[in-house]
Amino acid sequence: MIKLVATDIDGTILPPTGEFTCGVRNCIEKMQKMGVKVVIVTGRMYKGALKIAERLNLTTPIVAYNGGYVKDFDGTVLYERYLPEDYTIQIIEWARRNRVHLNLYSEDTLFSEKDNDEIRRYARYQQINYIVEDFSEIPFNKIHKLLAIDYNDADRVTGWVNEMSAKFPDLYIIKSTPYFCEFSTRDATKACAVKCLQKHWGLADDEILTIGDQDNDIELLKAGGIRVGMGNGTEGLKAVADYITDTVQNDGFVAAMEKFVYPGYEMENV
Repeated sequence: MIKLVATDIDGTILPPTGEFTCGVRNCIEKMQKMGVKVVIVTGRMYKGALKIAERLNLTTPIVAYNGGYVKDFDGTVLYERYLPEDYTIQIIEWARRNRVHLNLYSEDTLFSEKDNDEIRRYARYQQINYIVEDFSEIPFNKIHKLLAIDYNDADRVTGWVNEMSAKFPDLYIIKSTPYFCEFSTRDATKACAVKCLQKHWGLADDEILTIGDQDNDIELLKAGGIRVGMGNGTEGLKAVADYITDTVQNDGFVAAMEKFVYPGYEMENV
């Protein structure tokens, strides 16, 4: 029986409209009443992910920064990893040389060196505030992640991932949307975070269902006993999934829960 559902947010339970469907809301509410732990696992910063959790009435731990930060609802930090300072400096220098917009996240605060369209669009969708400041003025000892953005050229973002992965093989560099290139450490992945929670709660592999849609969810899926890919997911993600559900627009998350979570609960309570 599934006891933990670890789910991505954007493109999995939240469509591009930014509004949860009644189906998703009711499904999550039902699973909570069943005693299933529903945990959001996201690339978003903790502050932004918390707003999502509150909208869904979730009180489980939140996995933020692609797995680099796990914080329980009571404020206890269960897992935390930072980007090494030397890598942070090199990536910032690369971004400046190549005129790449870069988001920097330090102690759950979002920084940008310029007040441009990229940061305004990003912050508006995430419903979070940001600070414009020269990155050289920010201590580099607590950087959760760096995020390079180009909303106009997805191929350019793919090029960044390929280029920087070759240059920094020790880092976890991934395309989290067609327009985002994320930089973090190898132990700051969604799989690392789910394994942390698995140990925290003493769960078996087959009691965990993982579900997502983008390449940064590939690691998330690998941590599950049941691995579900969204119908709108990337081909790379679908290749590691056990099951492909419907799209986010068609409540694919709900369909997957009806297939894998509800039956086990009903059998347990016959």
